Amino acid sequence: MLIVVGFVIVLLAVFGGFVLQDGHLAALFQPYELLMIFGGALGAFVIANDRKAIGLTWRSLPMLFHGSRYTRDLYMALMALLFDLLTKVRREGLMALENEIDAPYDSAIFTTYRAILLDDHLMEFITDYLRLMVSGTMNSYQLENLMDNEIETYQEDSDIPVQAIHKLADGMPAFGIVAAVMGVVHTMGAIGRPPAELGALIAAALVGTFLGILLSYGLVAPLASLLHRRHQEAAKALQCVKVTLLASMNGYAPTIAVEFGRKVISATERPTFAELEGHVRQLKSR
Repeated sequence: MLIVVGFVIVLLAVFGGFVLQDGHLAALFQPYELLMIFGGALGAFVIANDRKAIGLTWRSLPMLFHGSRYTRDLYMALMALLFDLLTKVRREGLMALENEIDAPYDSAIFTTYRAILLDDHLMEFITDYLRLMVSGTMNSYQLENLMDNEIETYQEDSDIPVQAIHKLADGMPAFGIVAAVMGVVHTMGAIGRPPAELGALIAAALVGTFLGILLSYGLVAPLASLLHRRHQEAAKALQCVKVTLLASMNGYAPTIAVEFGRKVISATERPTFAELEGHVRQLKSR
């Protein structure tokens, strides 16, 4: 919803200011200029990216038009899930998790937290490293290094569509200039027309530069920044899981291990110590 509000603010501010200056909006309607800008930028986008980058960009676009899933409620559910799992380990041993992680969608623990089940990557991260913990073949230092490498790889992959959209935005002002130059060439070919007609042709040519800059910095570039923020939030959830599991491997009780994880959550989504403690007490009593 905020992305739509932002678009409306940009367009109202720019075109509203133009109208208040006694400008005529009809003069800005130049479909051929838009064709040159969008077509040229899209062609350059296809040339600059392979199928992997184009596919990742296409699949990332829906993330822009939905609110962030990594809310305070989701983090509370994540902390509660990790607490349940680590409590089971402390009471029954690591082998007790084998059935839970082999069939998480049939697990009594995992199915309690539907919000976490809907995040495939987060679920895969949790179950994969619990499986490695159950195997007992890796110490905490080796596991931490492996987690860091996976999170780094995730961030590198998630930056591919961000960079692709940024480059698309960077190219639009240049294609706006191309459209303007083409308009000037067209005007020079009609130099014998009356001054009023020449003025209209020159104005149409200048609109190309205006549209290229507006589309780039007002609409497309902010999408890349928002997408980068979305991927950062996903990586932060993985780091939260990483810190909690490593704290457990280092011998901390589930309550303390979950507190380790709470500390790496962003301040805007982080539950307070009292909120998390109260939530954990409710789980214990249940």
